[in-house]
Amino acid sequence: MRAPPILSYEDLSLQQGAGWLFSDIDVFIGPRDRLALIGRNGAGKTTLMKLVAGILEPDKGKRTVVPGTNIVILEQDPDFAPFEKLIDYCLSGERAPPEHEIRSIADQLGIDLDREAKTASGGERRRAAICRALASEPDLLLLDEPTNHLDLAAIEWLEDWLTRYKGAFMVISHDRTFLTRLTRQTFWLDRGSLRRNEIGFGGYEAWMEAVYAEEARAADKLDAKLKIEAHWLERGVTARRKRNQGRLAKLWEMRAQRAAMLGPQGTAKLAAASDESKTKTVIAAEGVSKSFGDRKIIRDFTLRIQRGDRIGIVGANGTGKTTLIRMLTGEMQPDEGKITLSKTLTGIIIDQQRKLLLPEKKVRDVLADGSDWIVVRGHKKHIQGYLKEFLFDPNLVEARIGTLSGGERSRLLLAREFAREANLLVLDEPTNDLDLETLDLLQEVIADYEGTVLIVSHDRDFLDRTVTLTLGLDGSGKVDIIAGGYADWEAKRDRRPQNAAKTQKAAQPPTAPPPPKAVKLTYKDQRDYDLLPKRIEDIDAEIAKAEAELFDASLYTRNPKRFADLTSAIDALRAEKDAAEERWLELAEMVEALAS
Repeated sequence: MRAPPILSYEDLSLQQGAGWLFSDIDVFIGPRDRLALIGRNGAGKTTLMKLVAGILEPDKGKRTVVPGTNIVILEQDPDFAPFEKLIDYCLSGERAPPEHEIRSIADQLGIDLDREAKTASGGERRRAAICRALASEPDLLLLDEPTNHLDLAAIEWLEDWLTRYKGAFMVISHDRTFLTRLTRQTFWLDRGSLRRNEIGFGGYEAWMEAVYAEEARAADKLDAKLKIEAHWLERGVTARRKRNQGRLAKLWEMRAQRAAMLGPQGTAKLAAASDESKTKTVIAAEGVSKSFGDRKIIRDFTLRIQRGDRIGIVGANGTGKTTLIRMLTGEMQPDEGKITLSKTLTGIIIDQQRKLLLPEKKVRDVLADGSDWIVVRGHKKHIQGYLKEFLFDPNLVEARIGTLSGGERSRLLLAREFAREANLLVLDEPTNDLDLETLDLLQEVIADYEGTVLIVSHDRDFLDRTVTLTLGLDGSGKVDIIAGGYADWEAKRDRRPQNAAKTQKAAQPPTAPPPPKAVKLTYKDQRDYDLLPKRIEDIDAEIAKAEAELFDASLYTRNPKRFADLTSAIDALRAEKDAAEERWLELAEMVEALAS
């Protein structure tokens, strides 16, 4: 029997502009709930959290809280401007926690609260905000992107604290591993409604897909397809995830190939590389070391990075991740050893491109320098169609950057940079401010990218689903080279006996899709398997031909019907391509099962 709620909101409604952000929703939070609050960027997750906290007032709704309940919110971007030191922020407010409790947590998190607030980094401010929130002894803890700007050590500490925490919490996060390990219930904010399920985030995706499938069946029965297809974004999520399962299977194969190139201790012997391996090399590091003062940051590091490698760089703050990536890209020279870059290497460091996102600029200006067309790695695409590929409403083409959310800005920058013809991409914390659907898209785009990718990230699930090699730094100067993702590195580095069971569980990589039963292919199956690759190529050619005709700037004025017909045809061809890719992936799995 469920315990009575400590907080409830009945018939909660909030207007946004001319419409409703959400209407007549009910919120119930029990005394030991561990809630994931899920929803796309713009769905109203942060707004709902602030309403629960009592910071915002709704247009309609009755809020009931059990007397004496202490509700504490960890906001995504707390305001430190009025405070001289971080400790001053921690001690502010009507119910400031005791200073000794704050400093005890600060010691565990490794943060000096006496440093000036205005010069503190994002990670230091985040730690200070966590100290204040946890020391307040909350009965209900509301966490908005708590892992942003935290390194892996701090994230794991917070996970341990929340595991032992006796109260209730609700969390918004893009960190799948964090959500899966901690949550037991899920609130799903979707198109103005709120659904609750007594499952943690680990069961969310299957639940979501079941809901969308039921909607599709209902739409067919009610002949309401147009209404459902208005939600093209949501409808595309399931197909994208199925295609990503095929990409995951390919990732495991690439990791196995990469493991074969590494020595028994994870070292990469350059001299032993085959001629083929050498021709694919884009960055070669041999015997590299780097020191700052008396401290050796990188010690005797050797690796041959090949074209197509997707490399994750992980470790706590201060272990040398930035130093390593600056040396690998030629921005910094090692003290010892040698780093050789291919003469054909052209790189993009996305974090350095954020200066392009001036608030007064329009989406069109940032993405295509004011044009209707963008060249995507040598192929012309209409800007509205390309926006749709990156989960934007095509009508946002004239929107100003200042009106976009943080996640939308990050997504726009990714769309711009992935279009360029570079063969090295450097992503520094690319998952910050992105929602789960955008993370799926980013995983897909990186998987299809033909160049080499270097990723600095604390998002463990994202690394597990994306990288072929992990470079793990522990602060001693040694760099572990692991064929695999974060979980593979975690399994190697964690030697604490008390965490053995936890490590064994956490170290399991994302499960590859189970092979289908070895059922003999029918004539139609075999024919589709043989012919679909050619059909997919033909569809790409048809899309390119239609887009080339649309490239005529006068077409819309001269023949608006032809313009509309071509636009509709391109949408239909892309839908056919998605279906063909999905069908071929299913058949490929069947063929593989028969062969095994």
